[in-house]
Amino acid sequence: MSPRDPKNTERWLVAIAVMSSAVMEVLDTSVVNVSLPHIAGSLSATVDEATWVLTSYIVANAIILPLTGWLANYVGRKRLLLTVVTGFTLSSVLCGLAPNLPALIFFRVMQGTTGGGLQPLSQAVLLEEFPPEMRGTAMGFWGLGIVAAPILGPTLGGWITDHASWRWVFYINLPIGIASLILISMFVHDPSYITRGERRIDLWGIGMLAIGMGSLQVFLDKGQEDDWFASHAIVALFIFAVVGLTAFVVWEWRRKDPLVDFHLMKDRTFSAGLSLAFLLGFVLYGSLIILPLFLQTLLGFTATQAGVWTSPRGIGTAALMPIVGYLLGKRVDGRWMVFGGSIVASFAMFGFSHMNLNSGTWNIFWHQINQGVGMAFIFVPLTTLTVSNISKEKMGFATSLYSVMRNIGSSVGISFSTTMIARRSQFHQNRLTTHITAYNGTVRQFLQGAAGRAMHYGAAPGTAAQRALAMLYGMVLQQASLLSFLDVFHVMGVIFVLMAPLAFIMRKATHAAPVEGVH
Repeated sequence: MSPRDPKNTERWLVAIAVMSSAVMEVLDTSVVNVSLPHIAGSLSATVDEATWVLTSYIVANAIILPLTGWLANYVGRKRLLLTVVTGFTLSSVLCGLAPNLPALIFFRVMQGTTGGGLQPLSQAVLLEEFPPEMRGTAMGFWGLGIVAAPILGPTLGGWITDHASWRWVFYINLPIGIASLILISMFVHDPSYITRGERRIDLWGIGMLAIGMGSLQVFLDKGQEDDWFASHAIVALFIFAVVGLTAFVVWEWRRKDPLVDFHLMKDRTFSAGLSLAFLLGFVLYGSLIILPLFLQTLLGFTATQAGVWTSPRGIGTAALMPIVGYLLGKRVDGRWMVFGGSIVASFAMFGFSHMNLNSGTWNIFWHQINQGVGMAFIFVPLTTLTVSNISKEKMGFATSLYSVMRNIGSSVGISFSTTMIARRSQFHQNRLTTHITAYNGTVRQFLQGAAGRAMHYGAAPGTAAQRALAMLYGMVLQQASLLSFLDVFHVMGVIFVLMAPLAFIMRKATHAAPVEGVH
């Protein structure tokens, strides 16, 4: 098809419309993180209380996400897109205007509820709008924003917070939302098979989903903070999550008109793609959350500096994503691209696992470029392969499930990373302290030297000895923390390596359209 074909031009206008709305939502999940201390101080709350600004959004988002495919068929895809973009934009403005923390949390619930459908909706629209031979290019364009947004978010959030106010972190959604609404109203249209209102509302299913997904997200978000299963509340949340989600899957599997079509998982390629999407979310967001912590707590970076030096991943992704889309359009086997991307990304993680307290910014820069290149070769081919056998009628259900698995993976990855850092830090501290004894000549020499320097500046002998011990203990804590971060990076690298061969469980994608109704 010629690039000047009017239909082709309209397709790309649709792509811009839906990508801008999805990027707005993805960016908002990461841009707020660095602003939490400022939000807490401005609204007279503790940082722990302010974390509910994140948790409330994640929980609301997680509950609505699986329902997106069903909602699109019930109210119409275009109408739903216009509704959620309007709701997300307005709730963003209300978040910026919030006078206190309870109001902000309430508006964040609204924002998460309306924003939950933006990613799968935009993905479904693109996959249906473009013919199979152009899907790789379209998903490359879409993925460019989706992958780069959470990486660039902390930098943007830090800059806005430092130079304006945390409230502008929410206000920036207003112009993007208005532009997206105009483009959606002009160029997005409902396909003929959208039924609109012919489906019964499954209140039991919605209730089970809300209990299960809500409990799971709070369990993952607050588990480390409350020492996991040592807390009765965390145990209760775990039980509610397991029972609620199990009951939901069984209930929906037996319904003729399900909220979530789990029968799609009978397809081997789709099931394998969901598993890889979970692992992708796990390693991407797990590493994304701990690198800024490493830079700030061990290398002494400010929040803005940490944001700047965690953004090069976006450079690697942005540079390679169009090339990946082009290669898919030329019928290069996407499975080999996922395999190669996983291996390249593992090199970055193993590189991070060899950092030390003297690591320079350029060491970090090249590891991140490496990871960005790897992610570009995973994200788009994986998405395209996963839905390659799904009919257009089922595409909304498929993209919802895909987004759910990636989001659950990201939540599990973040919880795993933060928990492992805390536990491994304690392990390494205990191991290092076994070498600190009165019989260790190096330790005696260090304490004598530190105490001598303290007495040189006027400290009494007893005080000088205490300062020397405190200095030694601080070094032990610092080294233990360093080793715990390196352990997590190493595990992430291993997971990337294990991901690589799983790509070949999926069937090779063809450019033939799937048979209508096949799932």
